[in-house]
Amino acid sequence: MEGGAPGPLLQLVPFIAIFAIFYFLMIAPMRKRQKALQSLVQNLKKGDAVITQGGLYGEVFSLKDDSVVLKLGENIKVRVARSAISGMQSDDDGASK
Repeated sequence: MEGGAPGPLLQLVPFIAIFAIFYFLMIAPMRKRQKALQSLVQNLKKGDAVITQGGLYGEVFSLKDDSVVLKLGENIKVRVARSAISGMQSDDDGASK
């Protein structure tokens, strides 16, 4: 038996295992969330209750190609980029305040 270094393929196994773990724990779930958010933003309709990345809660008042007008209050309307929408309001968000 020789006491030499292991073969080149055997040296790559730990790196491949680390990459596989990283992919399944980090990259795959992030891509899934990103696709779901992209679908949500593309399917917005008037009256949807949304949250922006800046933390604004509003109702979709009107839609344009790359922007959304949100109604934040009785007479308050704000135009934001579609990419600023981070999700839909759940039933308990903002209801108690």
